[in-house]
Amino acid sequence: MEIRVNQIEKRSWVEINLSQIKHNLIVYKSKLKKDAQIMAVIKADAYGHGDVQVARMLSECGITMFAVSNIDEAVVLRKSGLKGEILILGYTSPYYSKIIVENDLTQALVSDEYAEILLKKKLPIKCQFAIDTGMNRIGLDGDNPELCETIIRKYYGGKLCVNGLFTHLCVADDFKDSSRRFTFDQIQKFKSLVDRLTDLDLPFIHCCNSAGGLYYLDDTPLFEGIGNIVRLGIMLYGLKPDAGCILPQGMAPALTWKSAISLVKEVHAGETIGYGRSFTVTKESRIATVTTGYADGLNRCLSNKGFVLINGKKAPIVGKICMDQTLVDITDIPNVKMGDKVTLLGKSGELEYTADDMANDTGTIGYEVVCDINKRVQRFYVNSNINL
Repeated sequence: MEIRVNQIEKRSWVEINLSQIKHNLIVYKSKLKKDAQIMAVIKADAYGHGDVQVARMLSECGITMFAVSNIDEAVVLRKSGLKGEILILGYTSPYYSKIIVENDLTQALVSDEYAEILLKKKLPIKCQFAIDTGMNRIGLDGDNPELCETIIRKYYGGKLCVNGLFTHLCVADDFKDSSRRFTFDQIQKFKSLVDRLTDLDLPFIHCCNSAGGLYYLDDTPLFEGIGNIVRLGIMLYGLKPDAGCILPQGMAPALTWKSAISLVKEVHAGETIGYGRSFTVTKESRIATVTTGYADGLNRCLSNKGFVLINGKKAPIVGKICMDQTLVDITDIPNVKMGDKVTLLGKSGELEYTADDMANDTGTIGYEVVCDINKRVQRFYVNSNINL
């Protein structure tokens, strides 16, 4: 049996502001040029924010459509009491077909072959066909709309309950002319196929992700029949789809990552620090040990070049980040002691360091930063009146 201590005096923890996520939702919807319903993307534990807690809050805000990555995520949400549509965006082994039906889940159909295998299960599985319009990941070939139409009609009205189509815009967050042309081409391919199938009156047709909804969706005929649902993912959590994006005013990160100091010590000039002795102290210094490491999700690429925030000041990371601990230089930060709080992501005084900032420093994306925060880092929910 697993026993977990709910730590009051914490080692490494995340604080999630559900009210900020709600505000992000409100701001995002206000910026849409077309009145569209929101499908909240809460895969990967709501991008590290806690899927059950986020889903409950969104449900109370009137959201009735949710998207996840896999059947495990979907079942957890359903068993938590979540109502509404839950779309599994990725592949599920046909072995679990009965579980899909029992939990009233909707499965993405990634190919004709996959649909045929599910059909043989002779179960009323709710399904939406993925259409590949240029990402070359999953879905029917959008470059061949005639074949797509034939395949979709083959399954519609049969044992499988086909109720929708979707595609994914892979460069909607990039503003280069070539990317904008590619995105409009993807949208047009999807639109052309949907127009062939209007007689099916499918209730769930969607192509816009966070960036697509904000930067492309409008009331022009191009989006007629395909723009009524937006899959809101990363922007829901106040992070950018791409470094070049500017979020609407009022949208902000909902996640703050904190840790604690376990030790402060004096280190003399010439001494080395950490594994591999990768950092040499050049003057009398004060070094603090922070109780978070790469096993918690702190990217090891920040070794000897990143920083944390302590008392509103930057404390450079010195030496290689360890599995469970990180060493920082606090020589220029007075009065630091054991037990003091450290901010890894979030605000400290006048300074702020976001997941997008950390992503820029490690050569990745904000998605990865928040998703990599390990489960052993406890989640706490703040500024919320919702009963969790």
